[in-house]
Amino acid sequence: MDSAPAHELKVITGEQLTTITDAKEQFTKKPKNDADALDAVLSHIGDMGRYQKLLFIVMMPFGIFFAFVYFVQMFIAATPQNHWCAIPELAHLDMEVRRNLSAPGAASGSWERCVTYDANWTQVLETMTPPPADTPTIPCQHGWDFELSDIPYATVVSERGWVCEHSQNVPMAQAVFFAGAFMGGLILGWLADHFGRVPAVMAANIIGGIGGIATIFTKGVWDFTLCRFLVGMSFDNVFMMVYILVIEYVGSRYRTVVANMSIALYFGMGCLCLPWLALWIGDWRMLLWVTSLPMLLVVFAPFVLPESVRWYVSRGRVNQAVEVLRKFEKVNGTKVPDDVMDEFIMASNQTKDSKESLLVLLKSAPLRLTMTLMLIVYMSCSVIFDGLVRMSDAFGLDFFISFTLTSATEIPSVTLLALVLDRWGRRKLTAGPLAIAAILIAVAMVVPKGIPQASMAIMARFFMNMSYNAVIQWATELLPTAVRASGSATLHMSGYVISILSPYIVYSERIWTLLPLLILCIISVIGSGISAILPETKGRPMPQTMADGERLVQEQALCGKAVDDGEEMEWKNEKEKALIT
Repeated sequence: MDSAPAHELKVITGEQLTTITDAKEQFTKKPKNDADALDAVLSHIGDMGRYQKLLFIVMMPFGIFFAFVYFVQMFIAATPQNHWCAIPELAHLDMEVRRNLSAPGAASGSWERCVTYDANWTQVLETMTPPPADTPTIPCQHGWDFELSDIPYATVVSERGWVCEHSQNVPMAQAVFFAGAFMGGLILGWLADHFGRVPAVMAANIIGGIGGIATIFTKGVWDFTLCRFLVGMSFDNVFMMVYILVIEYVGSRYRTVVANMSIALYFGMGCLCLPWLALWIGDWRMLLWVTSLPMLLVVFAPFVLPESVRWYVSRGRVNQAVEVLRKFEKVNGTKVPDDVMDEFIMASNQTKDSKESLLVLLKSAPLRLTMTLMLIVYMSCSVIFDGLVRMSDAFGLDFFISFTLTSATEIPSVTLLALVLDRWGRRKLTAGPLAIAAILIAVAMVVPKGIPQASMAIMARFFMNMSYNAVIQWATELLPTAVRASGSATLHMSGYVISILSPYIVYSERIWTLLPLLILCIISVIGSGISAILPETKGRPMPQTMADGERLVQEQALCGKAVDDGEEMEWKNEKEKALIT
């Protein structure tokens, strides 16, 4: 009989099918480490169950007070634009009369704010006419009078005369706030690693609350600055610790939405409420009471926030990790199979501390370069974001309305980001919005002051929100697991450091009114260009080891494809090898 045709299908016996199945499992199944085992447990608990939804709601007060901590200093230290030298002899007169008599140039509507006439004020009172225009002028000797029209309540600035030669006190206090944030990142990061995430959340909010309340009782520059340093120590950590905790318990398919919508809704809500809260209260001390005292309620956090299971495992406290997971089971109404839980416990008990650190990362040329470039991009986003907010009173519109409109971009921009980030990728949604922001800021330099300039700034803020939030998630996905926490902390602290310059960038308008916009435009261009050459991480597994990180950098750097079917093709090749064997 002739042999069977080459194309004839061969019958595979049950034994052969078993062999092929075993081969597939051999190539697809990897020994589970504690992270893989925990992911398996979480998949049975529920990616977004009742407990995760409750935790998302619990994030709300932390997100709102995150915005308060960040921006309240703008409202307690706002500078009224209409001020002039105070003259004791004229104190009994109406405000407008005092200004017209003592402020050079008052008759033209554009008066000198930092000098007054060197005149005989008794004689001026007798004639009720200002001194001649050629009268010599001197700096203010007795403080300033403030017309509280644009800022309709007394602030630290108007009470203590932080204008003219003392105006640098405002950016200095803000810079010290960010210096405190840097120190707080170090101290609270250490606290979180050694005592847990929940104690770190509590410490951050308590320090912020005490620092805010203490600010109320300050009398001068240095005690005020010291209190703002304390509040700065709490900045970021009042929310980010909770943010990380909740993200750990959410399934991967909900992670991008939860991560971005928590910032959009809660941080955005705080930003929108703050200016109108300041106007409604009308007292900078009471505003600090309202925005600081509730932070002390964090003492009840252990009753609503679960400690990080990953932290428990890293400290060898596996039994407590299991207790937290059992609580999730109970609230979500789910059940983790005994074999899955046993595998998690076994993997956790075998976990060893990794010796990989940032120092090891710096020894890898690809990862060192990537980390350096990411630092530049992150710092660019941070300083532009902060600078645009602090220029709210520089566009010729009402300070409170400008701040509100600028902040209102947070919710729609970050919501849009949450919808498209996993489709378009991190690289495009960092480099693209940064480039558009640069163009809008450049346009703002040439359009008239007022609505046209403010509109450009608000649109630039919209795109900066997208870039800033995209780069936060992008950075965590680029770093290998062993250095992800320390690397992310380094990025955040770099943002604090560069933000120290932000108040001075805004202050540079005293040299040239368009200089702050020019500086921010240049930074935007640099940030966009650098982010365009960083590796894409869309759809890629987060690197576990340094080798994984290096491979990601080499495959996904400039012009690298985002996500392809490489892993699937690799499996097909391995399957073919199994069949041949």
